[in-house]
Amino acid sequence: MKSVKNLLLLFVSMMFAACHTGLHHTEDSEDVQDARSYYNLALQAFDSDSIHLGENLLHKAILWAEREGDLHTLYLSQMQLAKSLSWSNTNAALDMARQALSTYQRRPDSERNHIILLDYIGTYAGQLAYNNDTSFDEALTYTRKAHALAEASADSLGQELVSQTLTSLANIYWGMAEYDEALDYARQGVDCAPENLLLGAQQVLARCLVSCDSLNRAEEVYRQMKPGKDLQAAYIVESNLAKLALRRCDIEAAEDAIDEAFGHAEDLYFEALKQKDEYYQAALQQEHDNERLRYNSQLQRRTLLGILVIFLLAALTTYLVSRSRLQVIRQRRLADAWTRKHEVDKRLREKSLQRRELETQSKLLQQREATISFLKDFIIQRSEIAKKLDTNKDQHVSISTRDWWEVEQTLNAIDNDRFKRLRENYPKMRNGDVQLCILTSLHVLNRTIGNIYGLTISAVQHRKQKLKKDIFGEEDPDVTLEQILDRI
Repeated sequence: MKSVKNLLLLFVSMMFAACHTGLHHTEDSEDVQDARSYYNLALQAFDSDSIHLGENLLHKAILWAEREGDLHTLYLSQMQLAKSLSWSNTNAALDMARQALSTYQRRPDSERNHIILLDYIGTYAGQLAYNNDTSFDEALTYTRKAHALAEASADSLGQELVSQTLTSLANIYWGMAEYDEALDYARQGVDCAPENLLLGAQQVLARCLVSCDSLNRAEEVYRQMKPGKDLQAAYIVESNLAKLALRRCDIEAAEDAIDEAFGHAEDLYFEALKQKDEYYQAALQQEHDNERLRYNSQLQRRTLLGILVIFLLAALTTYLVSRSRLQVIRQRRLADAWTRKHEVDKRLREKSLQRRELETQSKLLQQREATISFLKDFIIQRSEIAKKLDTNKDQHVSISTRDWWEVEQTLNAIDNDRFKRLRENYPKMRNGDVQLCILTSLHVLNRTIGNIYGLTISAVQHRKQKLKKDIFGEEDPDVTLEQILDRI
């Protein structure tokens, strides 16, 4: 009965939780629970030109990453936020980039990201110094370090970062009005630039050439640039060509370049209108999807409520039926409990009987082993070898082959063919090795063994060590030959 009540309460709780969850999903369609998810959503927002939404999502990603201890996502979010802020607030972008570098240094994981971070900081510091007419020292420090790391990692990371850092150095020196240095770095950046960075590197080179009054060479660079479908880059090229023509007082060329520039500007404007229309269409589609989700959520809640009512009726019926059977169930449980208790007592008695039998067998085994040991000592003491050892303690003892055979057969008979098995398991053993094992198992002193073989005590010890290592493969010096034989 109690279990039925608990089940009923559990199901009711689950139903209300499901309804609450459906309401929650209606109010917030983004069920995000970790830093990485917020970071990916922010990237999607930036791809859709939703800058404000992307920055808000990055702030959430930073908070979640700090809470989770996810340093990788933390510095990636900080770096992306710095990149976004650089268009509106260079000072805030520089501070965020510094925080990203500090986070990266706590647990570095990618040399490429390290170089990009340093380059970002140098670029933002250069922009800030140029806008405020302050020192470029910080910008140069970070960008030179980024360039040095890019040069050192060029074999593994390629020339892309080398070209990027060279172009950044060119921009910084151009901002410092050191145009010759800027031109030198710009040329190096163009020489090693991959295709995806070539357009930007050429633009910086052309600007440096204009600042150095190399107008013809600047025009060549602008005409070498291939913006393709990049309308903004095409507008920059044509507008700069127009400026060069005006500086040469070439009115006709300037007019043509201005017309081209205005044409690209119109294309850029219409492209922006097209993107804006696509964005609004996507927003309307998203709103439509949200409305559909809200409708589905309401339908789901109503369905769940209907199921809840049906379940309550079924649970009430079950409760009434189970109440009438409660007494029978209790009696059955009492009978089952009595049966289980009887079975437990029976198993305990059986275990006690088995334990006593095991103890009896153990005692018998110990008595048997003691008897065998006594017989072994008794028989060996009466063998010819024992007599010789007792009568010649300080003299050379001569033991015949017959004596050895007799004592080995006696030991085998007493101890379950111990030395016969020793010979079979270790075929490399010679008769002298087996004899040494026999003397050792009989606990004959090293001094007496030396009298038998005509050796010193140290020589006997050395022979035992050699037998232990060569035949039994025992390397531990603390393990004795007696212990090995007992173990075998």
